[in-house]
Amino acid sequence: MPAGSLLPLFGSPAGPGASGAALGGGALGGAGVRKVSGPSGAFRLTEKFVLLLVFSAFITLCFGAIFFLPDSSKLLSGVFFHSTKLRQQPPPPAQGEPRVPPPPPGAGGSSSSSSYGGGGRGGGAAAAAEGDAAEDLARIREDHERALREAKETLQKLPDEIRRDINQDKSNFLQNRPGRREPGAAELPDLPFRQPVGAAGKEPADPLVRQQRAKIREMMKHAWDNYKHYAWGLNELKPISKQGHSSNLFGNIQGATIVDALDTLYIMEMKDEFKEAKDWVEKNLDFNVNAEVSVFEVNIRFVGGLLSAYYLSGEEVFRKKAVELGKKLLPAFNTPTGIPWALLNIKSGIGRNWPWASGGSSILAEFGTLHLEFMHLSYLSGNPVFAEKVMNIRKVLNQLDKPEGLYPNYLNPSSGQWGQHHVSVGGLGDSFYEYLLKAWLMSDKTDEEGKQMYYDAVQSIETHLIRKSSTGLMYIAEWKGGLLEHKMGHLTCFAGGMFVLGADGAPADKTERHIELGAEIARTCHESYDRTSMKLGPEAFRFDGGVEAIATRQNEKYYILRPEVIETYMYMWRFTHDPKYRQWGWEAVEALEKYCRVDGGYSGVRDVYSNHQSHDDVQQSFFLSETLKYLYLLFSEDDILPFEHWVFNTEAHPLPVLSREEEGKRK
Repeated sequence: MPAGSLLPLFGSPAGPGASGAALGGGALGGAGVRKVSGPSGAFRLTEKFVLLLVFSAFITLCFGAIFFLPDSSKLLSGVFFHSTKLRQQPPPPAQGEPRVPPPPPGAGGSSSSSSYGGGGRGGGAAAAAEGDAAEDLARIREDHERALREAKETLQKLPDEIRRDINQDKSNFLQNRPGRREPGAAELPDLPFRQPVGAAGKEPADPLVRQQRAKIREMMKHAWDNYKHYAWGLNELKPISKQGHSSNLFGNIQGATIVDALDTLYIMEMKDEFKEAKDWVEKNLDFNVNAEVSVFEVNIRFVGGLLSAYYLSGEEVFRKKAVELGKKLLPAFNTPTGIPWALLNIKSGIGRNWPWASGGSSILAEFGTLHLEFMHLSYLSGNPVFAEKVMNIRKVLNQLDKPEGLYPNYLNPSSGQWGQHHVSVGGLGDSFYEYLLKAWLMSDKTDEEGKQMYYDAVQSIETHLIRKSSTGLMYIAEWKGGLLEHKMGHLTCFAGGMFVLGADGAPADKTERHIELGAEIARTCHESYDRTSMKLGPEAFRFDGGVEAIATRQNEKYYILRPEVIETYMYMWRFTHDPKYRQWGWEAVEALEKYCRVDGGYSGVRDVYSNHQSHDDVQQSFFLSETLKYLYLLFSEDDILPFEHWVFNTEAHPLPVLSREEEGKRK
């Protein structure tokens, strides 16, 4: 409908000339005042009447939903009090994000932000007005539908649950009200800082190893200096373009590389760089933003990075920031089952799941990878709510039947039932299993429930997923409704380290088997590197059609600076001291230097089988947090971050074991 036909609803224009100008001039613009009669006039009147009816019905529907359905405060905030800017919804996880669902084809690792108003500017004022109206209407409809969904979910709750949600909303409002400085800081208990064990180790005795470790430290400096020069304060670096890169996974929160790199800088004794990073966190790290974030990614990178930096340095700002952010993530758990949403607007507290995730399900690797950080948040804040949230996840899982003892990747947070029966130890599932084991280790081996869940899961994985190729390469397949897909992702390669880390706690007759599983997975993943032109591993590789440990699809041939293979080398070295793991690690260093290092930092590559470099132009924050840290530890003595005192979260942030004595004192 032309913009000019709407004018009579609000007032008459100065004359046809004005209308003509709005419509682009021409003959209409030069005519005198002219009354339009006949069928055309009747059409305008009918059109106005229809518009009026539609508008009235819409207003009635909106206000009916707001004032007659429960939890009206949430509906009001969702429908009327949102930002006037169009909210940009995060796409499915971009390539280059660790432990998240498989990325779309291509190997960029970047998430292109949508651009509103770009292109097509010659359409005139009428076209622009219609476009804006359509966008506003789509936004209002989306907010309204979300509000109705929340209302329906609220109707299913018990009165006690509704009252609890209302109290939680009030608490969130008080915590986030304007002018409040450092939320939660006043409530933090006095906690004497305990000097960390093994925060800095001895120099390697072997001169060659000492030289190799120094090279890895230089790689960290190259990555950090270029980030500081070209992208300081932004989330990540584009080393070819030499500018900043921000993934939608973090919303408007900035500084992912700074927070992710804090502990790496500390253990590498890069003191000046650590101080400037700490100063930035103190002055600039801001969580009071209107942003929809990935709960999983913000937890493992930001909460994990801040916790680790506090435990290593004792700087109180890191504890305060970690607890502040943890509180902002709590509304994600406001679901009928307590299984958290994947995405959360940390200002409004409204959550949702990825639209592609099996009918709106939450993802196992996401809601299952909160336990370590949230247990430490309760320890540091004195507030048990964080621990209660993650322990409730265990309760829900233990009430469910598991197909063949396996955990499907999708769980509906409203019904509490599994989604698609797709099981993976790679993307969508991986770090859930890792956190079961590490929760037991971090509890000073008192979390018997976590231990039992882990070893039962490994038994089912070995029975139903682990297979050997015709030439003897062991791999972990994916399970889809009872059928195996003989594919293994780069993300799955972390499992070699997990198996050997858990070998000591396995039943007596299984210890050697778990060590063997770790060694065999390490060998297979090394083969996936060795069978490429660049000696870097593809995103996924297959074992079918006569192919072994090779990517057969173009959208699986990229490498985005991932750490999982090197992570397994590091664990295998610590437990066996077999020199081949350092040899394999050094091969990876040489490949990174040859194919990924550029003047502006380090970049992923699009095809590891090609002889021609094609960079994706993203220096992932996890390259500094994980890949370089694991390499540094691989070429260090065992006294740095010893495993009996530290547990690494899935982003390689070391968290201390909560000893029984310490827990007793805190209680």
